[in-house]
Amino acid sequence: MTDLVACLSSGEKSWAHVERLIKEQDWKNVFLITNDFGRKNFRPERKVEFVAVDFQKPVFALIEEIRKGLSGKITDFEVALNLVSGNGKEHMAILSALLKLGIGVRLMAVTKDGVREL
Repeated sequence: MTDLVACLSSGEKSWAHVERLIKEQDWKNVFLITNDFGRKNFRPERKVEFVAVDFQKPVFALIEEIRKGLSGKITDFEVALNLVSGNGKEHMAILSALLKLGIGVRLMAVTKDGVREL
């Protein structure tokens, strides 16, 4: 069992993908990088930890917010990472924050065959 880190951006169309990803795998912990809108409006069926950030900030400030939000919470040397939701700036900030924490990533997605590593 591993931790899941996923981007949950403002585009609600991608939220169904994130919800399926959360439900279809037995994750140790789930961390959702989102903004205040996502924190207030996304209602997953299982317990998740929201890391609410301001996606409008410059990328270096965003990296630091995410790094601080995840620091000391990841339970292993790598995480499952999903970046279906969001844009390039948000994705780069999440990936950079994880790497600065010394955390490896395995990219995960929901497919017609279930949750799979890419």
